[in-house]
Amino acid sequence: DYAMSVIVGRALPEVRDGLKPVHRRVLYAMLDSGFRPDRSHAKSARSVAETMGNYHPHGDASIYDTLV
Repeated sequence: DYAMSVIVGRALPEVRDGLKPVHRRVLYAMLDSGFRPDRSHAKSARSVAETMGNYHPHGDASIYDTLV
């Protein structure tokens, strides 16, 4: 039961918007940090660091995979 709840909660995309939790964390961290299309260029390492530092302390591999 626990394994299935983890798969459903983390690995499968949400039906409402099609995003996984890591996608939602990255988007929220970028919005919170002020990374917007109308502003200047920002490196992806900066958004990875913001996401990992504030919302996703499980390593950077999944965050980099999400951005790519």
